[in-house]
Amino acid sequence: MTEKERPREGSRWRLVTAGVIAGALVLTVGLAGGWILAARSADPTSSSVEAGFARDMQTHHDQAVEMALIVRDLTDDPDIRGLAYDIATSQAQQSGQMYAWLNDWGVPQARPGETMEWMSAPTLDGSAGQGHDHGIPATTDATSSTSASAESGVMPGMASEADLERLRNASGSDAEVLFLTLMIAHHKGGVEMADAVLARSTHPLVTTLARAIVFAQSGEIDYMESLLASRAP
Repeated sequence: MTEKERPREGSRWRLVTAGVIAGALVLTVGLAGGWILAARSADPTSSSVEAGFARDMQTHHDQAVEMALIVRDLTDDPDIRGLAYDIATSQAQQSGQMYAWLNDWGVPQARPGETMEWMSAPTLDGSAGQGHDHGIPATTDATSSTSASAESGVMPGMASEADLERLRNASGSDAEVLFLTLMIAHHKGGVEMADAVLARSTHPLVTTLARAIVFAQSGEIDYMESLLASRAP
């Protein structure tokens, strides 16, 4: 990257950061109102769409936090380190929120059925569920194992253990490229899951958080794609 390109990159990141901050403010206000509205309605059951989403999105977020913490130890690049910090802190906080929901609803943290089973439920408009075979198409060779893992029936965009091991063993630019490639696929999977619960739930806490996930992760996808393009050979 040339010196002339760096200011533009910084400007893009400032725009993404501003958008994430704005989204956080919307989320804070929305959640406050959501708690009030949710208190007036019956709590979701253990087999509900809402509980299934909360369990599976916790697992999804926890892997994003893990990957972010790994790459922060492998690079000195300020853009990657700043992005990793934001992903780790925001998704750890959201994961904690969903853990608290399940406790508040009086349902177990462990799922009673299969991973992503809630995504097979009919949508609010009455259309059929999607099932739970949600592969994210691979965009480069580096995502091949991620795509294969998703297609085997686990959560969309999840990195395989082999992907994580490759990331742990990478360094410098190679680690940055692999992290960005895996995290772009991971974020796309997170957006897919958030969109799926929005199509199936009207619970105010759940829908407020799901919209915030779509907003923030879509912006981060755009930013990561620009960082990845700048590192192309």
